[in-house]
Amino acid sequence: MLIPKSSIKKILLLLLTIGLLSCNSKSKDLAQNKAVDPKATASKINGITLVATRDSIDHTAILPFKNYNANYAAIIPYAWMQSLEEPKVTYEEIRGWWGEKPHGVAKTASLMKDQGIKVLLKPQIWIGRGDYTGSINLKSEEAWKTLEDSYTDYIMKFAQIAAREKIGMFCIGTELDSFVKERPAYWLRLIKNIRKVYAGELTYAANWDNYKHVTFWSDLDYVGVDAYFPLSDEKTPDAATITKNWQKWKDEMKGISEKYDKKILFSEYGYISADYAGKEPWKNAGEDREVNEEAQHILFEQLYKNIWQEDWMAGGFVWKHHAEDSKWRGYEKRFTPQNKKAQQTIAKAYRKASNG
Repeated sequence: MLIPKSSIKKILLLLLTIGLLSCNSKSKDLAQNKAVDPKATASKINGITLVATRDSIDHTAILPFKNYNANYAAIIPYAWMQSLEEPKVTYEEIRGWWGEKPHGVAKTASLMKDQGIKVLLKPQIWIGRGDYTGSINLKSEEAWKTLEDSYTDYIMKFAQIAAREKIGMFCIGTELDSFVKERPAYWLRLIKNIRKVYAGELTYAANWDNYKHVTFWSDLDYVGVDAYFPLSDEKTPDAATITKNWQKWKDEMKGISEKYDKKILFSEYGYISADYAGKEPWKNAGEDREVNEEAQHILFEQLYKNIWQEDWMAGGFVWKHHAEDSKWRGYEKRFTPQNKKAQQTIAKAYRKASNG
């Protein structure tokens, strides 16, 4: 039976239309998947802070980071100020520890990258006997200028190292509340100067009670928070208490993230392994507190349950890991989770976050 040419044309036109509709539908689905998949599968910054080592290290010192399922490590070369009133920042390149010298920082970063671990280079200041850096108290323009000039020399030295070693992230300062408040123009100039030599991501590590007042978040890539938020007055914190008390901090961080269109990065976070670890988490334990690994474990566990899955949360860096056993004196109550119940808590959460 012969089919009229007009009917053949109609059939072909119909088949062509169906094919085009099918292709458009598939293309639309693929486009939607491309828009969704990166967000759905992107892993968090699952970081650990490395305590700088007195002596040189090799790859064996880096292997324990795999036990945490970490994909990032923070390296901290310290500089010094004599007191809150003495403005000069001194960096001891000759007499300092190996892990804080330029070649030690570069080697440590290389060892990390060899193990598939990215690096945050986080130079920061230590003052006197441990005075809080946020309380720098200078009385004259001359003193502020001395601080600015010496701090710039220090920071730019390591920004150049970060650029040369292709380090992925750089922190421009840590907990410098009064410095940031009193000298806003300086910080904008510093950021511009760093950007000229370094192409990676930038953050600043603001204290938990001060990050809202930082004015230059728009010029950085992450809102960095040293996340020692008070969460519980209990000797061993209750999970329900922690969840309730996280809520106000979550709302606050979400608001800041939306204001600046930047994700929140916990540039430091952690808890001591002692009684009342959630009351004032920024403090080490004294003789009046007993070892309490359960408190540390619960606080970490609830942090991951309440915070890590939030869209505005980039991840963060646990405070802290020692690569030298000789530096562990008193570690049973201190922040490090090494060889404690919390180490497995962190490893479990990081493994889950890495899987998207």
